[in-house]
Formats: sequence, structure tokens, C-alpha cells
Amino acid sequence: MEPQVAELKQKIEDTLCPFGFEVYPFQVAWYNALLPSAFHLPLPGPTLAFVVLSTPSMFDQAFKPFLQTCHLQPLRDPVDQCVAYHMGRVREHIMGVCMHPRFGGWFAIRGVMLLPGMEVPGLLPTNPPDCVPTRADRITLLERFNFHWRDWTYRDVVTPKECYSEEQKTYFSTPPAQRWALLGLALPSGGLSPTSSELPLPTPIPKPQTPSKVQDWFNPRVSPTAPPGL
Repeated sequence: MEPQVAELKQKIEDTLCPFGFEVYPFQVAWYNALLPSAFHLPLPGPTLAFVVLSTPSMFDQAFKPFLQTCHLQPLRDPVDQCVAYHMGRVREHIMGVCMHPRFGGWFAIRGVMLLPGMEVPGLLPTNPPDCVPTRADRITLLERFNFHWRDWTYRDVVTPKECYSEEQKTYFSTPPAQRWALLGLALPSGGLSPTSSELPLPTPIPKPQTPSKVQDWFNPRVSPTAPPGL
């Protein structure tokens, strides 16, 4: 890895990793090569970018503390706001079936950080580990994802070292429009988009008894003191 990329990656990791995120560098050209031209990023191919993943610990280390701050805004998904708070600049989610070597399917690609003007033509791509090595496992993964995604089992095709907590599953199982009530907050006027960064489950939604109990349920273990900066 080029020294300037390694140095910048370390600075970003120092900011994001304590909150349950992972960061990996890539060139815009690598991204554009995988997509039709209509979806290409309008930047030179060697432009440096970083993809940001959330691990299972993000829920406790970043999201729950974020709920205790005064940064929550209406008409936006709370998790998206949390990611934007920590990243500073978030792009659209990248959807698809992919596995993490340590967390299996228990992670999410949350966004991309683009650095226009910083070009790294010498950055070489790294082949990802083959987390689903056999054809039979790949078929199982696709079948579970396509037909049984509501039961979470596709996430366990690769044995995870850590997965979502039951509390986290409950939150992401809740339809987006009902998540504000789950958090003990009033739904923003105008409602929310039915789309979500996680796949919903058709499970009963626990009703919070009182706002104080909701706050206890989402009591943070770590509290951010100020918006992080690079």
C-alpha cells in the first residue's frame, strides 16, 4: 500500500474503528468497472476512496450513544444519521450478497468516502478472501438470501465470530416507520421512506411502556464527546 494511502487509512481508522466501523481503500476505477456507465462515479479512475463497513459492535459503540445526543434530525433514518455523523460524508448504500471473513453476513456496507483530487495510480487491488469456497455453499447462500432472507439464516452461511445482539435484531426487524416509536421518539412529520438499510423481519414489535424505559433500553456503553474529524 502506498505510504500516503496507509497514513490516511490509519487516520480514518483511528476515528471510526473505536465506534465499530471498518475502512478499506479503493480506486474509483475499480468501482466503475463493476457497474454500467449510468452508475459510474464522475471522477478520474485513480481517485482514492474508502468503503466503510459497520460491524455488529457499531450498534452499541456508535448508534446507541448517538441517540443520546442532540444531533438527530427529522425525515432521515436514525442509522443513516449516525453514520453521517461519524463519517462526515456518506454515499448511497451498496446492496448485494457479500460475506465478511469474520462476521459472515452480520455487517453492512454503510457508505463510501470520496477524496476528489487525491489520485493513487499505484494502489493495487487486494483479492478478498473466498468466504464461500464451495459451489454448494454459494447455492445455499443465494437460496437463503433470495427466498428466506427474513429469518436471518443467510448471514450464518459463514460461521461468524460475532453477530447482531437480540436488541439490534429487534431494531432492524422493525419497519422504518415504526423505529421512531421503538426508540421512544415522535415520528417526524411527513413520515419516512419505506426503504431501509437492513432487511425487515415480520416479527412482533415490542411496544415501549414509557419513554424512560426506552432510554434505559438504549442506554449507551460509550458516548462520543464531539463530532470526529480527520
